Amino acid sequence: MTGLAFEDFTPGRVFDLGSTVVDRDEMVAFARRFDPQPFHVDEDAAAASLFGGLAASGWFTAGLWMRLYVDSVLSRATSLGSPGGEEIAWPAPVFAGDELRATMEVLDARRSASRPGLGLVRLRARMDRAGTDVFRSTFTGMFGTRS
Repeated sequence: MTGLAFEDFTPGRVFDLGSTVVDRDEMVAFARRFDPQPFHVDEDAAAASLFGGLAASGWFTAGLWMRLYVDSVLSRATSLGSPGGEEIAWPAPVFAGDELRATMEVLDARRSASRPGLGLVRLRARMDRAGTDVFRSTFTGMFGTRS
């Protein structure tokens, strides 16, 4: 087996997931379909909102992080999904043209007592714009073991 397995997710390890630039058309198309609040889809309403302009849906921002996670880690890992998490936060708005940098930190890891070959890894997702957090999440990932 090649790639990342449970044994590679050691507490304290930080994965640099790279960066992405927010595309306005993708941001608005997502909002129109899944989160059509006025400050996500209407220029005038957004300008009059506390954001002062079109802001990305938090769920779109989470999707951007997820894409970087899949491309950098999951596509080469023994990923077995996720049972969920404890936290999701969008502490600052995201706008078209923003360059966002993503990381993931391993908080803890343990083998499953009931399922041989399965490891549970608690992870902290983070995405920032020039050092300001725009997305945070804490969740559990499930990964196959090498042994």
